[in-house]
Amino acid sequence: MCEEIKKKFTELYSLNVNQYVEEKNGLSYLTWSYAWAEFKKIYPDAVYSVKKDENGRCYFGDENIGYMVYTNVTAGGLNYEMWLPVMDNANKAMKLNAYTYATRTGEKTVEPISMFDINKAVMRCLVKNLAMFGLGLYIYAGEDLPEDIAKYNCSECSKEIKA
Repeated sequence: MCEEIKKKFTELYSLNVNQYVEEKNGLSYLTWSYAWAEFKKIYPDAVYSVKKDENGRCYFGDENIGYMVYTNVTAGGLNYEMWLPVMDNANKAMKLNAYTYATRTGEKTVEPISMFDINKAVMRCLVKNLAMFGLGLYIYAGEDLPEDIAKYNCSECSKEIKA
């Protein structure tokens, strides 16, 4: 199992997905539809779910501090949960009501949270979740291209596997 996990992580981590990356406000985002398509090529058995509360809502949080979404991906016998705050285009937490904050160039306003913002956060959370398996992980590390992996530790037994 260790060798198969390493092989698939290395394959996903080494995959150059830059053609599917969008830039917004100096940050890079891997488009969810392409991320899922590339992931399913490696893990055809993959499934994901969005965490929901007892009322079927897919967001959790507080009107004063903001909201969070969660996804879960199961593939190849592995399971990872991921979370992401619901944020605006400036990566500020969205709350029930609009609020302002000070910047060097003046006051900025964060609009109140909407279902569209929650939907965007869920899909970004899914992509972040897929990165835990290796896909586009280099983007979160601030790198332009994936690097070669020379060393890998098994996620089950923690033993080093030589590349």
